[in-house]
Amino acid sequence: MDSINQQQPEENAKDLNGAEAIEKIRELAYKTKTCFFCTNIKTGIPLTTRPMAVQQIDDDGNFWFLSSNDSHKNDEVSHDPFVHLLFQGSAHSDFLNIYGIASVNEDKGKIKELWEPIMKTWFTEGEDDPRISIIKVEPIEGYYWDNKHGNTIAFAKMLVGAAIGQTLDDSIEGKLEV
Repeated sequence: MDSINQQQPEENAKDLNGAEAIEKIRELAYKTKTCFFCTNIKTGIPLTTRPMAVQQIDDDGNFWFLSSNDSHKNDEVSHDPFVHLLFQGSAHSDFLNIYGIASVNEDKGKIKELWEPIMKTWFTEGEDDPRISIIKVEPIEGYYWDNKHGNTIAFAKMLVGAAIGQTLDDSIEGKLEV
């Protein structure tokens, strides 16, 4: 434990498993619905990052995205399926880090399930556009950092802590195991 967390007067770490982890993943991911989708995760070289909208998080904690079948990310996933999803809901909370294995398919039934009319911006022929594919990300591990009582209380605790010279951080963080 680092020196700042050692000064905390209250619990600020909680690992989550199973259904509780999936609930936290959904809560944090759906606050923003957009993540940085990172591919080419190799030591010593820059990874490739782009924003992607999460279409769904299923009951098993898998993330579902719609993607163009001729995109760079689909090509990168076909060569190296390990990906990182990074979410930030606000400046002070709602952080989510998911490391997982991605796969690409073109299941028409799942495309119809995930389809939203706004997607026609990219897939101009609608849900039957031949360029649509699906990327499924199965989490291997995750980490979250949030606050326990909302941003207003967290900010108030920070102000009081600064005024009295004590660490009163409302944060909570931990590993996520689906």
